[in-house]
Amino acid sequence: MSDAADELERKRAESNSRADESRAQRDRLNAEARATAEERARIVDELHAKSAEAQDHRRHRDQLNDQVREEKRLREEWNRKLQELGDRVQELKRQRAPRPGAVPVWRLRKELKELEFRHMTTALTSDQEKRLLEDMKRLEGAIRDQDAELRQDPEIEQTMKLFAEARDEAEKHHAAVGQLATEAQAEHEAMVQLYESVDELRRRADEVQTKLLEVKTAADEAHRAHIAAIEEVRDIEKMLYAARGGRAPPGWGEAEPPKEEDFLARLKKGEKVSTEDLLELQKSGRA
Repeated sequence: MSDAADELERKRAESNSRADESRAQRDRLNAEARATAEERARIVDELHAKSAEAQDHRRHRDQLNDQVREEKRLREEWNRKLQELGDRVQELKRQRAPRPGAVPVWRLRKELKELEFRHMTTALTSDQEKRLLEDMKRLEGAIRDQDAELRQDPEIEQTMKLFAEARDEAEKHHAAVGQLATEAQAEHEAMVQLYESVDELRRRADEVQTKLLEVKTAADEAHRAHIAAIEEVRDIEKMLYAARGGRAPPGWGEAEPPKEEDFLARLKKGEKVSTEDLLELQKSGRA
């Protein structure tokens, strides 16, 4: 029976080797799975942080857009007031007759515009340009003088003061619209960039998750192979125990004992041989 014991020793060594290899592979895969899980956790944490930051930019953008709408409303309101006050100033000036012999302001302004247009569109000699500029300066002075006279009227003065205030308010809200719109656009662009990063991180997280599942599946398979090899070693050790003279547990089969030649042939082919077969071989006197 020594040949059978030797063959069992060889198979036990092979099974132990497979068990060690499977355990080493399982441990390596489990370590890789832990590293992959940590990588995914880092990606998910970064994803959540960038998503929260993008939402902050979106909220700020929406707040700025609300402010833009409000500033536009105020700008339109003050522009209407400015138009109304401007019309009122002109009406008051028309109602106030100029001093005797004075040219009406509306005519002075018309002449000034004509001269300005001529200055911009006509080729002039130096003397002609000099006389033209002097005429423009004279008209501007006459307009200022008549405006100063008109402002002596309390109603005109008050209306012109309100007109200037309305103009300042309209300009202030117009500037605010531009500034707030620029800030809102910057917040929008920052939000879009962050959401693009979030999409990329989500794609990476999905890829790492797929890899993690593959590694864990391989680790589970290696673990099952390790357990199977350990169980195979235990079975072989039971057969070695029986081959070396151990007693068979009560109740083991009464089947026809196997021949030693068949027993060894089955071992060498790698077929599984039960402890019962080995004990029956011993009982037959071949051990």
